Amino acid sequence: MNKRAVDGVLLLDKPKGKTSNLVLQIVKRLFRAQKAGHSGSLDPLASGLLPICFGEATKFSRFLLESDKQYQVTALLGVRTDTGDSEGCILEERTVPAFSESVIETVLESFRGDILQVPSMYSALKHQGQPLYKLARQGIEIERSARALTVHTLEILEYSHTILRLEIKASKGTYVRTLVEDIGKALGCGAHVVELRRLGAGPYTADQMISLETLEAVAAEQGVEKLDEFLLPLGTSVVGVPNMVLSDAAAFYLRKGQPVILPYAPSKGWVKLILKDNRFLGVGEILEDGRVAPRRLTAETAVPF
Repeated sequence: MNKRAVDGVLLLDKPKGKTSNLVLQIVKRLFRAQKAGHSGSLDPLASGLLPICFGEATKFSRFLLESDKQYQVTALLGVRTDTGDSEGCILEERTVPAFSESVIETVLESFRGDILQVPSMYSALKHQGQPLYKLARQGIEIERSARALTVHTLEILEYSHTILRLEIKASKGTYVRTLVEDIGKALGCGAHVVELRRLGAGPYTADQMISLETLEAVAAEQGVEKLDEFLLPLGTSVVGVPNMVLSDAAAFYLRKGQPVILPYAPSKGWVKLILKDNRFLGVGEILEDGRVAPRRLTAETAVPF
């Protein structure tokens, strides 16, 4: 099977019960793509928005990894598990009081804004090269430092005694399972995740997602090239940084790897580099002397919209 040079971003609606890596390999095979990677994995229990970057788009996946994420989560109150979700073993069961929504709202308020969170032992964080979840399955627990994060949105969607559904929008590195466990602890009854769906990642939203079934059907009925119509442009993942429109001369020197002076450039940070015909060239970083240095540029052969 001949592999293709495919460039762009696919917003897959990851099905529940499959690992992010498994669906990545399925999609990569459907597209017959030479290179692809996902940006921000989801647990097998979770479903929803999984950005898959093809070809040149992989150069800019860090911006998705560092972006805010949005979720809807269903928590079961009164039961704690070792993994923080329904795939784990039950550690404790407690009677759940008849909380009023105002009581729950008071607890949620303490988790909004800037908070500290200790990652779960069942996370993919690594200790001496080993993922924590592998150590946890061996009965090994490692001391973890609390990490600073920001919870922008934490709202009640539904509450009925033991079931609490929440909408969450939070910064990178937020573990929803841990957040639910901490909320359960604050309520005094414990809690774990029974359903989790990601509905947003950086600039991308749920209405842009494509299901695996749709991809398989289109590939079978209309051919693999038709799948390319589902791809978003390379530069769509790079948001939250200023756009800099380049002169032909500036683009030439940046392509050569040389820093340039750009009018009206910010004093520090990243910038998005745009050619005069509105094509996306890549990203640059402001040096101490004010010049813009190229950091990640699209290949000449790519279609860098």
